[in-house]
Amino acid sequence: MAKRQIIRIDEKLCDGCGLCVPSCAEGAIEIVEGKARLVADKYCDGLGACLGECPTGALIIEEREADEFVGPAPGAPGHHPAPEPQAAPETLACGCPGTMARQFQPGAAPEAAASALSHWPVKLRLVNPKAPFLQGAELLVAADCAPFAAGDFHARLLQGKVVLCGCPKFDDMEEYVAKLTDILKENDIRGITIANIEVPCCFGLVQMVRAAMQAAGQSLPVTICTLGTQGNVVQQQKIKAA
Repeated sequence: MAKRQIIRIDEKLCDGCGLCVPSCAEGAIEIVEGKARLVADKYCDGLGACLGECPTGALIIEEREADEFVGPAPGAPGHHPAPEPQAAPETLACGCPGTMARQFQPGAAPEAAASALSHWPVKLRLVNPKAPFLQGAELLVAADCAPFAAGDFHARLLQGKVVLCGCPKFDDMEEYVAKLTDILKENDIRGITIANIEVPCCFGLVQMVRAAMQAAGQSLPVTICTLGTQGNVVQQQKIKAA
């Protein structure tokens, strides 16, 4: 066991509405006897994607002793049954399933289409909060890997939006929260779509957006589009503003 961030559910406040269940991509929450329950500590990544869905405030993130995170629970959208072992598994120092080597059989490449990109730069750390293309925009906050996973990224997600990309695993999230907060304060942003990958660390983008909206005192419509590593939409949901 190690001390880490993990969800806690206040049974007195929980009314059993179940809105938190589909928002947890890890499948760590179930409704049992009319109350939300944490299935097991090991399935909770502690990133809090479920927090904004609770209408009674029964869910909070706390730091305590808990089993190490092992990945999605069986049956969750991000869970894939392990294949038959063929060789000794590689030991990952970080324990992150997002670094696991996998090989796919690619489908047919889509026909060439016009780019939907409307501005430059696209990396969040490089974007000036006062850039004219941000005024009145709808933002697409995308994981760096998302355009590579989704062959139709431009047509499906980018069309009509201003993209800001980053990696919650390797980039400075505090810096990103500060930059996004400035963007929200300086511009009349209409809404935010988050395009993340189903690996646990990628849900840090959701936390970043929530923290920035709270710091900016903004309440905006937010849609989370979670992609599988082969570009399929694993889950799409709207969340409540912070």
